Amino acid sequence: MNDISGHPLASSAISLSGVSLSLGRGAARVHILRQIDLNIGRGEAIGLLGPSGSGKSTLLMVMTGLERPDSGSVIVAGQDLHRLDEDGLARFRGKHIGIVFQAFHLIPTMTALENVAVPLELAGLADALLRAEQELAAVGLANRLHHYPAELSGGEQQRVALARALAPAPALVVADEPTGNLDEATGYEIIDLLFHGQRERGATLVLVTHDTELAARCDRVLHLHSGRLDQFATAPLQP
Repeated sequence: MNDISGHPLASSAISLSGVSLSLGRGAARVHILRQIDLNIGRGEAIGLLGPSGSGKSTLLMVMTGLERPDSGSVIVAGQDLHRLDEDGLARFRGKHIGIVFQAFHLIPTMTALENVAVPLELAGLADALLRAEQELAAVGLANRLHHYPAELSGGEQQRVALARALAPAPALVVADEPTGNLDEATGYEIIDLLFHGQRERGATLVLVTHDTELAARCDRVLHLHSGRLDQFATAPLQP
């Protein structure tokens, strides 16, 4: 069986069926997501476009289990997220999902090295610090390991956040406007590192952006409008 994207369900990294989510009650009820059906293939890079308030970030939250839908099913890397409690969801995210936000969300009292090591230590890896050092070197921060977030530029902080997201080798990487707080040149550098890390690991990527040029670097572009997937077009993956 295939979904409207043409990807066989058996090979899906993400499968959403009938996903709806609303906030409030009665006359104040606001529908954020409306009957979303979507399948994303393993290793696919998806660009998610839409106006502010269209539900893009909420859809990412649902995909990562940070928000539970009112109805519908969400299956990520073969796991039905509805079947997990909050602790189970946290463990699942730690092992299978890397998240990069517009705001860097680094722990201010930890060095760059310690920030990247956190998910590895939570996963019980004995060589967490060594792995973290390697990930930071891969994003060009080999000489900034022991600096705290306040001592780093915005671009450097986002590199740390990216290294932290990729360090556990997740099956899924989601990025919500990862260049929103950066200048154009720095943003391009971060995006290059993001795509390189995704391809190198064979991870699935879902990228929320307002930038159509950036979205066009993905394998496929999805358009959200008023909580619905309006249409999608295929875009060639560019180097």
